[in-house]
Amino acid sequence: MEYKIIIVALLAIMIYNLFRAMVLMNKNDPEKPPMSKYIGRRVMLSGLIVLILIIGLLTGYISPNPRPY
Repeated sequence: MEYKIIIVALLAIMIYNLFRAMVLMNKNDPEKPPMSKYIGRRVMLSGLIVLILIIGLLTGYISPNPRPY
């Protein structure tokens, strides 16, 4: 259950960073931080989510759905 909470929280933060980048892209204010800062965070979080899922599958904490026959 903790795995699911962590993954959902990371996905929420990832979506937040995506929308922050969209707002900065539309405003184009040179005094604000660059859009790439938020896009980079989003990429880092998606990599972290994939890593967490792989570790969970390898350790047996997460069981994948069985393949259909």
